[in-house]
Amino acid sequence: MATTTRIGTPEGAESTGTVTIVSIPAAHPYVQRVASDPRIAVIPDPIAPGADPAVWWPPAALDPAWIRAYADEASLLHIHFGTESFPPGHLTACLESAHAAGWPVVFTLHDLEHPQLGDSSAYLAQLDELMAGADAVITLTAGAARIAHERWGRSATVIPHPSVLPRSAAVEPALGTGRVVGVHLKDLRPSVDGPGTVRTLDAALTALRDAGHDVRGEVRLHRRVRDTDAAAAVRELCAASTTVDLIEHERLADDDLFAALARLDACVLPYRHGTHSGWLELCWDLGVPVAAPRVGFFAEQHADGTVASFTAGAGDELAVALASLWVAPSARPASPARDALVDERRGLRAVTDAAIAERHAELYLRLLESRAE
Repeated sequence: MATTTRIGTPEGAESTGTVTIVSIPAAHPYVQRVASDPRIAVIPDPIAPGADPAVWWPPAALDPAWIRAYADEASLLHIHFGTESFPPGHLTACLESAHAAGWPVVFTLHDLEHPQLGDSSAYLAQLDELMAGADAVITLTAGAARIAHERWGRSATVIPHPSVLPRSAAVEPALGTGRVVGVHLKDLRPSVDGPGTVRTLDAALTALRDAGHDVRGEVRLHRRVRDTDAAAAVRELCAASTTVDLIEHERLADDDLFAALARLDACVLPYRHGTHSGWLELCWDLGVPVAAPRVGFFAEQHADGTVASFTAGAGDELAVALASLWVAPSARPASPARDALVDERRGLRAVTDAAIAERHAELYLRLLESRAE
């Protein structure tokens, strides 16, 4: 077993009576939100000597030997994501080691298809291992819970996605004259259909302009991408479009990203496949309406009318979806209505985030109580 650093029960955990868990990963913002109940302490991600502390994958704690070595330092294993680089059978061995150590295992089903992979067949086999061996399953929407029951016969506890925007973030977007619809293609990971999304957006905006709307599109693309052919196609499509501008840049710092999103009248998700979206949650925090393709369960993440669905590739449907999102006065960035909506949602998130963390903690404690019995 490789020697690792940053290991040990969080300071004061035992003395305060908190339950210490191993989370895969530990440092991710989602995990930090859902494990923020004061009764729960999370062991930091183990980092190999000389490795970049910001790189937690592949997770060193998700290893049978590591689990055996640190069996006395935690009480429960919670697997979120980061499993894709392991071979078949590895996760089953990890679950067996966790159970031998007396740890219950929780698995959160974030993705039914892997957003980072073009071929999810190996990941789907991992899901078979995790769904068969976990003591409890969590997912984010009722639709994903239904699939869990249909495919694996598991009853999944539905706990929604927490907030993404930091409490301390201060966002002051500028208000333009016309409407702006944005698409962030980032580095063109396999789940993103860059060229297809640009074609659909161009068709939708052309239809909206013909109907009298003053609107333009803003497509953002990282300079370093995973699919250079798709990036070239995006550049060509944007150059030929009269409705869409292309902005290429390095990966944005968080504050710059928040500002870029907050200035939009709507954001279009560019996914060819997916299940849930943290990007959608960030837009919701910022008061930005979202148009999402009818894949996965994006529309179920918020049932308040701020997510409109369209069939991927259907420009006419996207045009209708965008027009429906602009009915609310809060759709306009930097408007009093948008500012009030963001303040309202920040207050709501403070309550729901605490409830989400509490539900995780209560689940952990029930599992530990059942194992003790």
